[in-house]
Amino acid sequence: MKLKIAYSPCPNDTFVFDAWAHGRVPGAPRLDVTFADIDVTNGWAESGTDTHDVLKVSYAVLPWILDEYALLPCGGALGRGCGPLVLTREDGTGADLAGKTVAVPSERSTAYLLFRLWAAEKVPGGVGEVVVMPFHEIMPAVRDGKVDAGLVIHEARFTYKNYGLHCLADMGEHWETTTGLPIPLGAIVARRSLGAETLELLAESARASVRMAWDDPAASRPYVMEHAQEMDPKVADQHIGLYVNEFTADLGEHGYAAVRGLLTRAAAEGLVPPLGPDALAFP
Repeated sequence: MKLKIAYSPCPNDTFVFDAWAHGRVPGAPRLDVTFADIDVTNGWAESGTDTHDVLKVSYAVLPWILDEYALLPCGGALGRGCGPLVLTREDGTGADLAGKTVAVPSERSTAYLLFRLWAAEKVPGGVGEVVVMPFHEIMPAVRDGKVDAGLVIHEARFTYKNYGLHCLADMGEHWETTTGLPIPLGAIVARRSLGAETLELLAESARASVRMAWDDPAASRPYVMEHAQEMDPKVADQHIGLYVNEFTADLGEHGYAAVRGLLTRAAAEGLVPPLGPDALAFP
């Protein structure tokens, strides 16, 4: 069996899938890997015409795709202290964003959902224009005054000061303070048409792959750095340390509570369709 999978070239994904992608997980299906940014995979999942069997997507897109895809209970990214940031040229408060232009990496991302939930409380009258922009262009755009603020994710947590920017607000901190739950970011989904037995095998394979990466981090190093887009190795290590954790091996009770909590709150705000009672069930 050979399955088509798409995930990002980010260090957390290559770290998690290295052993599986290179045939080191006993009994796991072989993988045909496509690298794509999460905004692209979100679109593929929603299109209904994509041919990949397994995709890394934003948790925010789940309400639109769970009829076709099942959420795997492992392999994704949840955590604490790892949320998206709102960056500006000058220090300030949420009120300063009223009517302002904000660059975001995707309107289907978990980052954007968290931002919308935060803005509903902290930005009187709401922000102005929201501009979708490739992730790597957001910090330069804020620095150069092309937009008033930018919503950033991943390694930008460690590099935004290099652009002379200020962190106006931490979306993850707001989420954790108001809910006590971890931050749901990226999910691994697989086609329900593969059947329960194959879905269970995929979950076992993903779980085994991440545990092998933890047991021997050096083994994944070449794969991680090959696709890290010239990222500083120390930043790559910070990235992995932040986004690959116990929830990657198993969502568990708190992980599922975080996912359902985010999507329930977002549905109450009219940002996503409501979830059915068994929508997150696996397989």
